[in-house]
Amino acid sequence: MDCPRVLIAGTGSGCGKTTVVCALLRLLKARGAGVSALKCGPDYIDPMFHRAVLGVPSGNLDPFFCGGELLRSTLAAHAGAELTLIEGAMGYFDGAGESGTDHSAYTVARATRSPVVLVVNARGASTSVLAVLEGFLNFVPDGNIRGIILNSVTPGTYENLKSLICRRFGGKIAPLGYIPRLPEECILGSRHLGLVTPEELSDFGEKLRRLGELCRETLDLEGILALGRTAPELAFQPAQVPKLPPVTLAVARDAAFSFLYEDTLRLFEVLGAEIRFFSPLRDEPVPEGATGLYLPGGYPELYAEALSKNRRAAGSVRDAVASGMPTIAECGGFQYLGPALDGHKMCGVLPHESANTGHLVRFGYVTLTAKTPGLFGDAGITLPAHEFHYYDSTARGAGFTARKTNGNEWDCCVYTDTLYAGYPHLYLPARVPAAECFLRKCIAFKERQKCL
Repeated sequence: MDCPRVLIAGTGSGCGKTTVVCALLRLLKARGAGVSALKCGPDYIDPMFHRAVLGVPSGNLDPFFCGGELLRSTLAAHAGAELTLIEGAMGYFDGAGESGTDHSAYTVARATRSPVVLVVNARGASTSVLAVLEGFLNFVPDGNIRGIILNSVTPGTYENLKSLICRRFGGKIAPLGYIPRLPEECILGSRHLGLVTPEELSDFGEKLRRLGELCRETLDLEGILALGRTAPELAFQPAQVPKLPPVTLAVARDAAFSFLYEDTLRLFEVLGAEIRFFSPLRDEPVPEGATGLYLPGGYPELYAEALSKNRRAAGSVRDAVASGMPTIAECGGFQYLGPALDGHKMCGVLPHESANTGHLVRFGYVTLTAKTPGLFGDAGITLPAHEFHYYDSTARGAGFTARKTNGNEWDCCVYTDTLYAGYPHLYLPARVPAAECFLRKCIAFKERQKCL
């Protein structure tokens, strides 16, 4: 498959990858290019920015969740006609395992054979940028770093560094422009879980417009498009997914419950589910006729007071779970099922209360192993997952054993034949049989409801 693509990597978190990607997406879309975007790793928020710019869903390429075939087929599913931009995570080589590079953006670049553009924040630096670049170019023999974009520099500094880079590295790497020092009105805000979501930025459209204006003459769009066209054809085997009888899956989606993998939703639809969104934050009940429920993570702690007042929504969720409707509740969704969040009344389905610990709790990738049969299948099934939260609960469940790559283990998750509720976030395209089992239980629930 022909798939022009470029992976935008960085020297580390905070170097400006998301700003560069948003600027490129804005400018390419404005000129009519068929462009799409994906994000390396388990991040939810950066794909929201991609979607806000392009108006179409973004996806995730996470090598902890996915092998090479699934990475490539997911990339193909999101491919743009002229260019697909893949935004890296953290620093280009930041990962895990003995080498320290497992599950990194570098892993994604290798698996997808994508040329890489490195973003370097050069504020307050000059020739030292070349030392950084030389280190990245020589760290591994197959890094495939082909371009560089400098962030937070003046026009004069960029021209000087461009000349130095070309003299030192020749044609090995191409300077592809820069991001000027941005005024405050163009800077994206952040908080404990990363960037503020675009939905929370009332002036996001204006920020994006100004960013595009400032970068129109500073980013080499033609050079980036040309680099994307050098990517080899994408070879992959599509996953085999069965088609099940139709069910209606209610999915909470609003500012409080926004941490959703678009590829998980797409998988449910391919399997036969009709997705119907509802908003607990707007006091909307579980949609009538729903035969399955999905409460994703997000920022319910920011809206705990409003959610506590929305008793119609909370009551409908409580009734749905109590009725045996198959339910997935991840992280924030899990907290919503408890009696209280930061002292504010929630659904009261489960006995745990949740509150802020002031620090990251059980952060990182885990492999879950089911201790009993349940919503996703038999005892012993494994699910790749991740946790990223500052909150914790008085009871976390014990239906799964979670194991980190360093060998640490703990019990987690409420797990029954009709309920998965816990802090770990799941990426179900990596375990199609588990998603299929969940929807088959939704089908069985639908049949039982017909008999009532």
